[in-house]
Amino acid sequence: MTDYKITDWLPTTKKEVDQRGWDTCDVILFSGDAYVDHPAFGSAAVGRIIESAGLRVGLVPQPNWQDDLRDFRKLGQPRLFFAISSGCMDPMVNHYTAARRKRSTDAYSPGGKAGFRPDYTTIVYSQILKDLFPDVPIIIGGIEASLRRVTHYDYWSDTLKPTILADSGADLLVYGMGEQPLREIIRLMQRNVPLSSLKTIPQTAVLIDNDDPLPRNKNWEDLELASHETCLKNKKKFAANFKHIEQESNKQFARRLIQNVGAKTLVINPPFQTMTEGEIDASFDLPYTRLPHPRYKKRGAIPAFEMIKFSINMHRGCFGGCSFCTISAHQGKMIASRSKESIMKEVDQITKMPGFKGYISDLGGPSANMYKMKGKDQSICDRCVSPSCIHPTICYNLDTSHKPLVEIYKSVRLHPDVKKAFVASGIRYDLFTSEDEKEIKENGFDEYVDELVTHHVSGRLKVAPEHTSDDTLKVMRKPSFKHFYSFKKKFDKINKKRGLNQQLIPYFISSHPGCKLEDMANLAAETKDLGFELEQVQDFTPTPMTVGTVIYYSGYHPYTLKKVYTARSAKEKRAQSRFFFWYKRENQGWIQRTLEKVDRLDLAEKLLRRKGKGKKTYLNKTKIEMKKVTDPHR
Repeated sequence: MTDYKITDWLPTTKKEVDQRGWDTCDVILFSGDAYVDHPAFGSAAVGRIIESAGLRVGLVPQPNWQDDLRDFRKLGQPRLFFAISSGCMDPMVNHYTAARRKRSTDAYSPGGKAGFRPDYTTIVYSQILKDLFPDVPIIIGGIEASLRRVTHYDYWSDTLKPTILADSGADLLVYGMGEQPLREIIRLMQRNVPLSSLKTIPQTAVLIDNDDPLPRNKNWEDLELASHETCLKNKKKFAANFKHIEQESNKQFARRLIQNVGAKTLVINPPFQTMTEGEIDASFDLPYTRLPHPRYKKRGAIPAFEMIKFSINMHRGCFGGCSFCTISAHQGKMIASRSKESIMKEVDQITKMPGFKGYISDLGGPSANMYKMKGKDQSICDRCVSPSCIHPTICYNLDTSHKPLVEIYKSVRLHPDVKKAFVASGIRYDLFTSEDEKEIKENGFDEYVDELVTHHVSGRLKVAPEHTSDDTLKVMRKPSFKHFYSFKKKFDKINKKRGLNQQLIPYFISSHPGCKLEDMANLAAETKDLGFELEQVQDFTPTPMTVGTVIYYSGYHPYTLKKVYTARSAKEKRAQSRFFFWYKRENQGWIQRTLEKVDRLDLAEKLLRRKGKGKKTYLNKTKIEMKKVTDPHR
């Protein structure tokens, strides 16, 4: 194992800057996360990218915003700009549960302790830096800035907010994964182009005065969105905006988005093309120590690092387009995959890390089995506006071959220093549950499932059907639950064949837009039939830049502009989640009474009936007359 020196990390203090022999930094980063020098942590990745361009980079992790602000002053004034990211999670998701209760832990802080970053982190940091250094440009990025780049609903304040550029006072916003726009920004600034002139860089957003002309780019078409003020007055127009925002975010050749925000005009430039294999390899192959900064040695482990330190991210992006998920809005719909050489190089690095005992915790990505998948004919993808490549059906142009993934799995498990390599990221089983024998053979579906289940499950395999109701799944943009049955059959068959005792762990969401009370009862009944007693429930949490959030706030589906039922009150949301726990005695009387009211006694029978033969009796021993009702979701 390499013995690292303090100068192998990006400097975080004035002393560390001096140890490098620098008089100042070119760029200073501020992050809401603790500093872990690993490609899975955004501030480290951004810092290493800027460093690779030949610049001197300082990093201030989790500065204290409640004292005399010495942390914001300690590295002085950068030559070029300040850069701000709230961290790997939206700070409001990091701080609060779906019920808006304050969390007591923070996985991205030493010791897992909460309280080291403010609510709305990017805004707070930016406003402080603007007050202290009014002449220094500020670039904001990361998940919080990226997903709040346009008028958005903020669940925690229950308000519609304008672009985060308006509230933060920042000069430039980088959305999505930042490598490509950052490299272009740095290239131009090194040629002495001021940041104030950089208004046409792809994948960035700026605010200009309404009286100023739009920045010129002859290659871009413009699409004007309903203004922020219009959205405040008209929820339907806010919903209609989102269809355009999502479609343009996922296009290969998108239009520039324009939106009036008071006396300002928001300009969101189109994204860069999907990163090439060489570009994404270059990002992951930078000289990371892969370890937390030594400053945390006496403050306890950083839980997020402990979870991923022996894992490998093989690709970015997701073409699932799920209505509750922000991955495509931030990472893009198209998959950017690393080369096998880059992945195996990281395997070698992991095997030399302190504490490695032969087990790689995850070979994954946003969806673990989308590696190397793309359009068979790229020109068709270039014209596509669909937010999903697999909903409502798998696109005929999508190459769903799992053979490159099987090759990676086999190479990793045959590495001499690897005892076992697990897949812990969620998989999309609908990608390989085809009934077409020719398709199964050509794309290596059976070989993939056998390799996965036999060699890469740690006893439990995480999958996310999310729901059982076809109506709810349609709103979610998820496949029919029949695909779960199909996969479970394959999973159980291989386990039996190999003499293994492994479990599927399904994840479900309650209170998602489109989900009614009886849909949750049906979910509970179907999972009970499958032998599951669910212990954890994920209540739908509205986060910016998702279809589900737009429906939750506005009541309208952005693509049809038709009304969609959504459980909004705490009482409605609590009622939906109670069905998950049908096996708890305190819920059984309530379940019976509730299903009587909606005339779904058939579901009450399924949920409350004792196991075994004989008469239909209920766990709470209350007899009621049962009606024969056909369940439309079975």
